[in-house]
Amino acid sequence: MSVIAEVSVSAELPPSTELSAVGSVLRELRCDDLSGRATFDAMGQVLALRNLIDHHAARLAAQLDRLGVARDHGRSTRELLIVMGFAPSVAQRLLRIAGSLDTLPTLHAHAADGAIPAEHLDAIVRGVSHIAGRSAEPIDDALRLTHVADLLGQYFSGATPADIDARARTLGNQLASDTNGLPAAEDRQLNELTHHRDTDGRLHLEASLDLEVGEKLCAALNALGAPRPQPDGSRDPRTIARRHADALDTILDIAARMPSDIASAAPKTQLLLTIPADTPTLAELDLLGSVTQATLRRLSCDAATTTLLVDDERVPLDISREKRFVPPHIRKALHVRDECCIKCGAPANRTQAHHLTHWIDGGDTSLDNSCLLCPTCHTDIHHNGWDVFLGTDRHPWLIPPTAVDPTRTPLPAHNRRTLNLDNLSAAA
Repeated sequence: MSVIAEVSVSAELPPSTELSAVGSVLRELRCDDLSGRATFDAMGQVLALRNLIDHHAARLAAQLDRLGVARDHGRSTRELLIVMGFAPSVAQRLLRIAGSLDTLPTLHAHAADGAIPAEHLDAIVRGVSHIAGRSAEPIDDALRLTHVADLLGQYFSGATPADIDARARTLGNQLASDTNGLPAAEDRQLNELTHHRDTDGRLHLEASLDLEVGEKLCAALNALGAPRPQPDGSRDPRTIARRHADALDTILDIAARMPSDIASAAPKTQLLLTIPADTPTLAELDLLGSVTQATLRRLSCDAATTTLLVDDERVPLDISREKRFVPPHIRKALHVRDECCIKCGAPANRTQAHHLTHWIDGGDTSLDNSCLLCPTCHTDIHHNGWDVFLGTDRHPWLIPPTAVDPTRTPLPAHNRRTLNLDNLSAAA
């Protein structure tokens, strides 16, 4: 017999009365004396009820918004839900789900059966929205249904909301073009790191980082914060958070011990970029997942990344060609020739070596095929339509995108900006 009793209500009763009847049953529910199997079954029924309640809560939120109940009192619907007692994040989630009721009917048919928790439902709604935003062309109903089915398949195979987010990002990157804008996950301009001291004098950090910087940080924390057995062989008693804090301390010590003259120092390999040979649009970083083709090209010319080419069974076919790495003698020559980032003038010790002809397209690692770019400008070059070429003076020149200069007039490297227009023949 079901632990949750069947509620008999009249179809003529108002919904509030029916819901009150359900609430009365739940309030009378006693689980203390149940067997393990009965407890498990009861939890499954409670989960289905919770899913149904969240589904109807989203529908009711849509109805409140449609009727303008909050507007009549000078509030937004989100504010009204918060005043009613919903947590702000839950109120926002309900409204996101409510906004997709008409556009994602297949998804909400599953939700109406109590088959999907609200957190997963919200992840699919956000995922479809992300895919649509990354597509170079508007997606039609058929394509939207395809993506809903894909993300639903992820859920029914046991994926978490984070897994669904990652899958949606992969699908969005497959639809995107190089000129379709940079996804937030790869936009270095959005990076932030803030810190403040609390009343105990401790320092609190908060950061929002793009995929590349985040991958570097996670890789370093995982490597330097690995568990260390005790002298007697017992497990490391530190929590993951404590191990990562200790790893950050080690990272700062390593940075402090670095020589002041790092002009010829190449960065150590920290990132692993995996590229399926038949579907390069599915390239992904080892820890943080899918990247766009533009970011793939930029990472492929960065010596801080190991590029691994795999077949459809993820068997390695090739690994980064060693000539991709800029050797010390070429790095020194770049510092002498370019002096700084050729685009913005950032100090040379903060720059990366950029391949004028991309390494992934067969460009070699040589002085004439390289220039210095800071990480921000490196991203800008790869994502925003800038071109770099070597002039007849054997110095790098930049061609801005039409959004910056409709005539796309070549610009000399930053350390040679004193050149006048008479010198533009050197760019020919």
